Amino acid sequence: MHLADLLIHVNESLGSARRESLEEELRRVQGVIAPRFNKETPHLLLVAYDPQQIDSRNLLKRVTRPTIQRII
Repeated sequence: MHLADLLIHVNESLGSARRESLEEELRRVQGVIAPRFNKETPHLLLVAYDPQQIDSRNLLKRVTRPTIQRII
């Protein structure tokens, strides 16, 4: 298994319930290992994933929202 990280910058503040929901949604995606928001920088979502199972483009499509800006 290979690992890669994707950093997603969230433009707007999401409440803790929405952050937890997004993390849970991503955990169900095949190839996603560990999605997590940092408590000290809650606008940053780091997603560890296996690029042999899902590529960054398809992963980004899963989390695209009007309030989320992606940074690779």
